Amino acid sequence: MKISCNNDDVEKAASAINNGAVIVFPTDTVYGLGCNPYNRDAVLALYEIKKREKTKPLPVIGYSKEELEKIAEFNPLEEKIAEKFWPGAITLILKLKDKDIQKSLSLGEKIAVRVPNSKCALSLLKECKLLVGTSANISGTEPFNDPKECDENLTGYDLFMDGGIISSEGASTIVEIENNNVNILRKGSISEEMIKELN
Repeated sequence: MKISCNNDDVEKAASAINNGAVIVFPTDTVYGLGCNPYNRDAVLALYEIKKREKTKPLPVIGYSKEELEKIAEFNPLEEKIAEKFWPGAITLILKLKDKDIQKSLSLGEKIAVRVPNSKCALSLLKECKLLVGTSANISGTEPFNDPKECDENLTGYDLFMDGGIISSEGASTIVEIENNNVNILRKGSISEEMIKELN
């Protein structure tokens, strides 16, 4: 079922997520596939839709840094990065402190998190607070910024939030801080230099 990003449809999507749905929604980078990160059945369904190996952990997106602080720990440099670039295209690998989410997502000691800079995604996150947020594509294939292409190439989800074509700078930069060193795990629209300026 296709819906839009207006207020009524955002409420519909949030309600569906709370009831275990897996949805496709627009982010600031590409179309995303999301569900309630605490719902193990929904998480497993999302893995099936994406044909992703269960050994590959799923990232979580949040409405704000404050919401993500409830599940993960930020050191001083990670705090600075979040304050500077969120909402935006930077994913941080942080120390996980929420045991429930660790169990439902089968995570180790760390979790990948970000706050997306998308009006539609943020309006949904305002209702849900946290979502699994991974690209809406089959693992190993290119992600989509065109809703039509995404819809044609992906099946098995419950709801599709159509936010039109996403004009994106590219994927989010994935960063892990170890001993105050900046490690770029995936290059994206925010450069290493921009991050290192904060250190």
